[in-house]
Amino acid sequence: MATEEKVVAAPKKAAPKKVKAAKVEETAPKAVVAKEAKVAKAPKAKAAKAKKAAVAPKAPVAKKAKAKKGEAAPKAAKALKKSSIKDFDTIIRPIITEKTMSLIQEQNKVTVEVDPKANRAAIKIAFEAVFGVKVSNVHIANVRAKSTRRGGKYEGSVPGFKKAIVTLAEGQALDLFKE
Repeated sequence: MATEEKVVAAPKKAAPKKVKAAKVEETAPKAVVAKEAKVAKAPKAKAAKAKKAAVAPKAPVAKKAKAKKGEAAPKAAKALKKSSIKDFDTIIRPIITEKTMSLIQEQNKVTVEVDPKANRAAIKIAFEAVFGVKVSNVHIANVRAKSTRRGGKYEGSVPGFKKAIVTLAEGQALDLFKE
């Protein structure tokens, strides 16, 4: 016996349910049977499309240039990024104190005030683009706002800011006081 689908009436609130029957009713129109078959296949088609969309195409792999005999090998020097307005907005100003000046001279570390929303990666990219030097490490600190008194009578505050201590790579130097 062939199994067939039969529509059974359900309560008014729910949609009709499909029940497998042993015999096919010959009185049912063909259009209704075809429509029910499409409804049953629709979720499978959506799942297949979603699966195809989830699989991303592979990016093409760049081929390495080979040097011929007698020629020098191509240099893999990384060019520095051109600076943009966003880079200048990220780095606000250098912080000049006795401690930061000794860090510049002894440990090749530059301290700058940065945008409060900037992260390490953004600061590194901006610093390399603006000053044209290679950065090896970035440390970030949020300096808290401090309350103060003006003339002993009036209360005020020194605003807080975000600072970054940028370590330059070996052999790199930065002169903040060019004349």
